Amino acid sequence: MTQAPTPTADTVRRLVRSLTKEGEEGTTAEAGTGARDAAGPDVRPVAETGSTTWWVGSRHVLRLATDREATARRRRELRLRDLVRPHVPVAVPVSAAHGDWAPGLAYTLDTKVPGGTAEEHEVSAVGEADLAGLLTGMREVPARQIEILGVPHAPARSLEALRRMAVPAAELLRATDEFDAALLHQLTPQGAAQLAAQPGTAVLVHHGLRGEHLVVSADGRVRGVLDWTHAVVGDPAEDIAGLALAVGSPAAVRAATLAGYGARSCLRGLWLARCDTVLALAERLDGRSDSPLPLLRTQLRRAWEAILLERVTEFREEGPDDTEQP
Repeated sequence: MTQAPTPTADTVRRLVRSLTKEGEEGTTAEAGTGARDAAGPDVRPVAETGSTTWWVGSRHVLRLATDREATARRRRELRLRDLVRPHVPVAVPVSAAHGDWAPGLAYTLDTKVPGGTAEEHEVSAVGEADLAGLLTGMREVPARQIEILGVPHAPARSLEALRRMAVPAAELLRATDEFDAALLHQLTPQGAAQLAAQPGTAVLVHHGLRGEHLVVSADGRVRGVLDWTHAVVGDPAEDIAGLALAVGSPAAVRAATLAGYGARSCLRGLWLARCDTVLALAERLDGRSDSPLPLLRTQLRRAWEAILLERVTEFREEGPDDTEQP
């Protein structure tokens, strides 16, 4: 197998210059306004992504796929974003140009969505309503059209299996004074079974609603959602879990409740997030991950924020729409 080239600043400049030239001829969007000189446009890597995502000037972001699987996801994302956009109340990135930057490897040049991230700005009460609108809109995207795009189906995770994995991880964190392992005992095997995913509840799931993918303005409004490459048809509790890591469990549950999700889905998402954060921090402390420690600790704290809904211990069977209010 031929090894994919490693993108460099020169690679990005050459690509953007070619797009700019085509734009001047009227065949594609202009990509380097205000950033062109003899050396080419101003480009710089987005720190969290290594060499795969680059800022281009102040108004665009260039994302480069480095393998065939990522290329397929990028190309599917272009069509999925167009499908999702009319259904959600927040911005979904618009592509200014797309194609191949190397043989068989895709790129997308997107217009930047103005704002910071959920790691930089706290989401306000109105921002929680924005998140509720996002969750509601994703549930309303027509299933037939999602299927036509080839969005993959993802089976719901076993919360009990995740709980069993998290128990020794919690003990490791206890030994390093990172976490009170007794907190995990609140989720019993019976509770995990009670919070199993229900049949017929699969919807379009972003599957990456982390803080860096939520565009948040200084006033706390959620203005956009980035990176739809990992979207699946699956368990809506996964996006509730993602929001718990991004904005905290209380805000995530409030947004999900506003979107019409019931107690079962909210608590399932909460416990998915809690087990995930325990496992992620334990892996990092054990040397099996290089994720930033401060972020992992922040996500652990957010996921384990207490919510009133945890007092609910009995659930009636919810229907496919899961609309029972907690």
